[in-house]
Amino acid sequence: MVQSADIPDQTGRRIVVTGSNSGTGKETARRLAGAGASVVLAVRTPSKGEDAAAEISREHPGADVEVRQLDLTDMTSVHRFAEGVIADDRPLDVLVNNAGVMAPPQRFETADGFELQFGTNYLGPFALTNLLLPTLLRAEAPRVATMSSLAAMPGKIRFGDLQWQRGYQPWLAYAQSKLADLLLGLHLHQVAVTREWALSSTVAHPGYTRTNLQSAGRSLGRDRPVKASDRAFPFTQDVEQGSEPLLYAAVGPNAVSGAYYGPAGPIGLTGPTALAPIPRSARGVDLARSLWAVAEDLTGTHLPD
Repeated sequence: MVQSADIPDQTGRRIVVTGSNSGTGKETARRLAGAGASVVLAVRTPSKGEDAAAEISREHPGADVEVRQLDLTDMTSVHRFAEGVIADDRPLDVLVNNAGVMAPPQRFETADGFELQFGTNYLGPFALTNLLLPTLLRAEAPRVATMSSLAAMPGKIRFGDLQWQRGYQPWLAYAQSKLADLLLGLHLHQVAVTREWALSSTVAHPGYTRTNLQSAGRSLGRDRPVKASDRAFPFTQDVEQGSEPLLYAAVGPNAVSGAYYGPAGPIGLTGPTALAPIPRSARGVDLARSLWAVAEDLTGTHLPD
């Protein structure tokens, strides 16, 4: 068990949180801003980000929060966002890759022709991480924290059909994308070790946390949106508790690079934060390295020299 309820003072540190207008992203941004961090709310819809920023500022007057547009389904937007952060000429202490989409009932594509979940949940964050690494490496103790999911356990990287052009299955495509996120975090750790970077790379999952993630993706393409209360599983937790593993991965003073954090309860659904076992699906020889190489080709982004 790890202690994650108390966030260390973050004064003077700059942190980017993707998908921070709702759910675990907004809760993470709220807690980090309350601890004194300068937080960039990286959101697809700026008006929703401004609402989140106003809510955070009401709770924490004087909080240093800024909204910037980032659409992970569009590589042009990813590059534009990264260029803006780089142009600020300030070290970036933490990148929190949180944004995602879950199980749209039919296959959609991103602006660049990627399957929506693989593009949003993995390729977008992958490109963003690569583009921001030079700015991160300017910080004293930089960290990248990436949100995975319990869905990574049954996931499989379909190298022959990463974009699910044949036989699209919503939940299996989601599982692939979240396994890919876990592999991103694990391989980035290995890169940092090999290159002797000060960078830490951690991964988290929220167990089963009640957010709009469960309804938003499943509502795409439907005449009527899926209600947020339409959940079949009874063992869930609120967003405050569900955000704890990601917060610990992002700024926990004792978080270990290359580690995976999640709830400590039965099968990792709920409970206080603990080390989570790396699922068998992520342990293939050279799996993470192979996926990284493919993602470099797909996104045209690479590790800094």
